[in-house]
Amino acid sequence: MKGDRIEESSGSVRLLGRKGSNSSGGSSESSRWVDGSEVVDCDEVPPWSKLHDSDGREGYGTTIRRRLVKKPKRVDSFDVEAMEIGGAHGQHTKDMSLWPTLLLAFKTLGVVYGDMGTSPLYVFSDVFSKVPIESDVDVLGALSLVMYTIALIPLAKYVFIVLKANDNGEGGTFALYSLICRYAKVSMLPNRQQADEHISSFKLKLPTPELERALKIKETLERKATLKNLLLVLVLLGTSMIIGDGILTPAISVMSAISGLQGQVKGFGTGALVGVSIVVLVALFSIQRFGTSKVGFMFAPVLALWFFSLGSIGLYNIFTYDITVLRAINPAYVYYFFKNNGKGAWSALGGCVLCITGAEAMFADLGHFSVPAIQIAFTSVVFPCLLLAYMGQAAYLMKNPHSYSRIFYDSVPESLFWPVFVVATLAAMIASQAMISATFSCVKQSMALGCFPRLKIIHTSRKFMGQIYIPVMNWFLMIMCIIVVSIFQSTTDIANAYGIAEVGVMMVSTALVTLVMLLIWQTNLFLALCFPLVFGSVELIYMSAVLSKLFEGGWLPLAFATFFLSVMYTWNYGSVLKYRSEVREKISADLMLDLGSNLGTLRVPGIGLLYNELVQGIPSIFLQFLLSLPAVHSTIVFVCIKYVPVPVVPQEERFLFRRVCPKDYHMFRCVARYGYKDVRKEDHHAFEQLLIESLEKFLRREAQEAALELEGALTEDTDNVSVKSMDTEHHHAAGNDADELQVPLMQGQNLGGEGTSSTLQEPESSALPLQLPSSYMSSPAEDPGLEYELSALREAMESGCTYLLGHGDVRAKKNSFFFKKLVINYFYGFLRKNCRGGTANMKVPHTNIIQVGMTYMV
Repeated sequence: MKGDRIEESSGSVRLLGRKGSNSSGGSSESSRWVDGSEVVDCDEVPPWSKLHDSDGREGYGTTIRRRLVKKPKRVDSFDVEAMEIGGAHGQHTKDMSLWPTLLLAFKTLGVVYGDMGTSPLYVFSDVFSKVPIESDVDVLGALSLVMYTIALIPLAKYVFIVLKANDNGEGGTFALYSLICRYAKVSMLPNRQQADEHISSFKLKLPTPELERALKIKETLERKATLKNLLLVLVLLGTSMIIGDGILTPAISVMSAISGLQGQVKGFGTGALVGVSIVVLVALFSIQRFGTSKVGFMFAPVLALWFFSLGSIGLYNIFTYDITVLRAINPAYVYYFFKNNGKGAWSALGGCVLCITGAEAMFADLGHFSVPAIQIAFTSVVFPCLLLAYMGQAAYLMKNPHSYSRIFYDSVPESLFWPVFVVATLAAMIASQAMISATFSCVKQSMALGCFPRLKIIHTSRKFMGQIYIPVMNWFLMIMCIIVVSIFQSTTDIANAYGIAEVGVMMVSTALVTLVMLLIWQTNLFLALCFPLVFGSVELIYMSAVLSKLFEGGWLPLAFATFFLSVMYTWNYGSVLKYRSEVREKISADLMLDLGSNLGTLRVPGIGLLYNELVQGIPSIFLQFLLSLPAVHSTIVFVCIKYVPVPVVPQEERFLFRRVCPKDYHMFRCVARYGYKDVRKEDHHAFEQLLIESLEKFLRREAQEAALELEGALTEDTDNVSVKSMDTEHHHAAGNDADELQVPLMQGQNLGGEGTSSTLQEPESSALPLQLPSSYMSSPAEDPGLEYELSALREAMESGCTYLLGHGDVRAKKNSFFFKKLVINYFYGFLRKNCRGGTANMKVPHTNIIQVGMTYMV
């Protein structure tokens, strides 16, 4: 409404109300950390900050390191409650003892390293399809390239650096983005609250070096909308590439494994290869609905057997054919390789990059394991076995250079062909399974952070919340995989496409980790710049090589990425416009006071849960309900389901409450907070029970705080009054005016009367008697006002809950640009109509749901 607006500043995004409200005043009252948390000066420490720091966590106002940015001081009921809830809950660390870590490292073989482990099936066949083998130097140069690529990217970059940039144990592109969003307000959706910073997993510890530089980066990101958009597009691009991987990985892995039959079975040509691959792919995607937990027990043993086979066969080939292949450790052979082959060697880099496919899974799947487990598995098993496998293939090629097209199966001893073929096929399916699951996780995280249309999510495991199944995405991936296999019909062309997707994800990770180094780790500037300079340069070289195959299959991942990027950015853009429209058109407090406690209609027993996206204020859709319904419920709760940039929000920190309007209105705001990894699988009965229990706790806490404030105000007044004046006041209080002096107390309890709320009016403490009657010195549990509210709440609960859902539509204004009309009215409108609706996400009988539509012009 008029006077209300959204103000974006480098410090925060906040609502500014009318003149005379309790919104911010001056600009020199408090300070702000780099992560956005507020601290006050030592002389201005609020009393509640002394109550919740006994566990050693950094509280607001208790530890002052450095004053950074001035910001108005404002105490919010959400903030106070969040401090009380979050003070006793610390972060949960994973068991770091030896044996559990080793067991976890063994399990990573089946989930994390399947894709990278199957790369020996097709790397050398793709490299030497572009460069002919004319001498041993060609083989040694290609082997040296592969060895140093694995050592540089997966080992040096991911194992020792990127894995440390995790978000409370979670990895992946969106985990990096959420980590940055916690330190700087760069999210496009302006619904962040200071209360979110009190979640036990939200609070971040900052090192002290280079603090000023990090602050400048933070302020620049928050101030410039262009940089916010650029960061969002970068994250969405990386996510789109991962989804593209989910299409290409099953196709190339399954075809590479099945291709072993071409030289072994007579008459097994290209058509048979494509047909069998499609059958295997259909079977692979059909079992997804059962969940990875049903077949997960066999993943790690199969991959462990696969890596053992790779290492053993590689060692056998080295000693059988040419042990001098160990000369490839000398990086000079890379120079000779490029000198002899020129442009062909540069083109062969597109095949060489396939040896690190799946390296991103080391970071993306971190949430299921731990950093030490992934590091141990790679350094002790994966890395040495892969090196032995490639060395063995190179040794075989030095004696049999014409076998490059079927190098893997030709280098396998003939007596072991069928066992190795079976294990290779299983390994390829497992590698595909891991990438499909990673795609599901990426889509879920995108949905949680408002960057993907709502889809049906099925949780396939009671133990592991990360194991999910998204039917629409599953069948979409299957259809795309079948199309890719049918069109390309060879692993060489698919490899051209595969390389672009892999290198694209790696470049996005490099950019985001560099920002984490500068903003959060506050690494030395020289070291922070060395990271993108070294690894980014290598990735750029590889990207230039794979882009040269743009018309030979390389266009495919770019087409996938463009499509998904358009969908995600459009959804985020429309969602932000819708949210800002709701903020702009929210109902003013004056209008609610004019309507009175009956809201201009009848109040009937029951609880109305009005779902909306606003974290502050009364949504305009509520006015539509008042105009459309003959009566409203005796208790109204505005429920906002909000996802915060943390992986998991503990159940005890889920709900925050605030009273809306005076007490006799019986209206509350509830913010239900979820992390992007959280599972919303409770049914409506469980959700209602949790919500009512939390509301009762809020009412009791509110009564206790009111009693403490009243006691403190009286104590302060008593200390400042002389004995003579105290006697006079006591004599006056005992006279005929005693009943009148109790009126402010009744108003403070808000047992009745409109406009007498501690939310809107401060109690007139100067008019209070210095000695309270005994009825008001009783405990909060015996407070008649509290008991009245609790009994009214229980009565409303017995009458049942009704879900009031507002269907908000967004349309572009007539004078908007044509492109905006096209995006909002058609593209975004199509996505909203075909995505999963709000009623489908709640297991609520349709008889308990009331929907009202509203259109916002943006």
